[in-house]
Amino acid sequence: MHIPDAFIPISQGIVYWIIALVFVALALRWARNELSEDKLPLVAVLAAGIFALQSFNLPVAMGTSGHLVGGALAAIVLGSPFAAIFILTMVLVVQGIMFGDGGITTMGANIINMGVVGGFVGFYSFKGLMKVTKSMAFSVFIAAWLACLIPALACAVEMYLAGTFPLNVGLIAMGLYHAVIGVIEAIVTVAAINLITNVRPDLMDTGARTAAGA
Repeated sequence: MHIPDAFIPISQGIVYWIIALVFVALALRWARNELSEDKLPLVAVLAAGIFALQSFNLPVAMGTSGHLVGGALAAIVLGSPFAAIFILTMVLVVQGIMFGDGGITTMGANIINMGVVGGFVGFYSFKGLMKVTKSMAFSVFIAAWLACLIPALACAVEMYLAGTFPLNVGLIAMGLYHAVIGVIEAIVTVAAINLITNVRPDLMDTGARTAAGA
């Protein structure tokens, strides 16, 4: 899902960068206002874990790849979609600059897909499902699955707008692949959140702790 350089025209890449920077600024404001010292180690652990999860890339088609995202995990644990943007941005910057995983000109699009879309879809899907089902595990599972699938579809649409490959081919290739990968991400996310709520429930966001006890 990491879009390389040259897969998107520079003009479109600039637009994605501008949009991404707006959300990054909001994420930085969230971090300044909401992150306490006791949560900093958790942020570091989540960033390292997401970095490791994203390192397992599987080729999809036409130069693209599939992998776990981690946006739902960060957003649910820290209680905000901006947490996902904050952490995913750090991960993507390191991956792009130091390891060449994803382009620099396309990093804005990658931040939007995995951080913004993944974070908002994961967080609000979780909140909505919790209100209806009252089941922590089910809500986390579906939210994490959606937070893997929807960013992949967004990536396919961006590739279509860039003229990189046809829309139907991209949606099928990216969608089917990440629908399967999303199941793995959902299982990992449920396991991670269950571990945190059992071992250190004090580190979870208040909303997540309330949901866990519902």
